[in-house]
Amino acid sequence: MSEITIVVARAANGAIGLNGGLPWRLPPDLKHFKAVTLGTAMVMGRRTFESLPRLLPGRRHIVLTRNPDWRAEGADVAREPGEALALAGEQPVTVIGGVEVIAMFLPRADCVELTEVHSEPEADTFLPVLSGEWREVSREDHAAEGDCPGYSFVRLERRV
Repeated sequence: MSEITIVVARAANGAIGLNGGLPWRLPPDLKHFKAVTLGTAMVMGRRTFESLPRLLPGRRHIVLTRNPDWRAEGADVAREPGEALALAGEQPVTVIGGVEVIAMFLPRADCVELTEVHSEPEADTFLPVLSGEWREVSREDHAAEGDCPGYSFVRLERRV
């Protein structure tokens, strides 16, 4: 089976979303997201898919939804995690949200590409701190600059 990577940005207060979008403006994180997800099968929930500005080039879009009638051009539809993984085949899988989809895949994930946003923004969607089953294997810290808060790119791998 292919490697499964959770890709998520999380603020110090656990915030990951506000009104269907991100609660911060952080262009370097968008570049990092592109680098991590390019060439992968991205698995996401319907609302996450609908929040994208368009289909993201160079990536497969697999959408998990409970709605049996939902369809979107350029997206493969799955009803449960196993079906999403079967659709991905041998492609590496990146799980990009929302929080329910992340929770479904965490027990199966091999690693987490986490952007720690060093702020506590207003939000309506939160992700709890990841438990002790993860170990940090790399960290790249960046100071706040202009309107952008400080942040860290952190890679976590499952403890064996």
